[in-house]
Amino acid sequence: MGGGISIHCVDVANGKLAVGMRVELRRLSAQGEPLSPLLAEGCIADNGLLQHPVLMSEAITAGGYEVMFDVGGYYRARGDVVPSPAFLERVPYRFHIADTAQHYHLPFKFTAWGFSLFRGGA
Repeated sequence: MGGGISIHCVDVANGKLAVGMRVELRRLSAQGEPLSPLLAEGCIADNGLLQHPVLMSEAITAGGYEVMFDVGGYYRARGDVVPSPAFLERVPYRFHIADTAQHYHLPFKFTAWGFSLFRGGA
């Protein structure tokens, strides 16, 4: 697969794909701050991926991006008991794309207390 972004979320505490987790994608300004409006948003699908047409389109250009993961909201929606506010409410991940011909796969593996984010191979 060439170009674009894929975002894959796994709730490792429960050994499940994070179906229903809310995710947002924004561009970053030249100063590194998130810009409005959102570039893409939605909930993680049954396959563990954010499915949004922008992610694999010409809209993904070189530059900085921020993905925001709603961890606290995800656990509350599951009915899990988490503190208010949760230890992890919203987790931002900022990254940059230099080569738009490459695919950027972003696996987000998390619990209510920690996470791992990296550029994976897809």
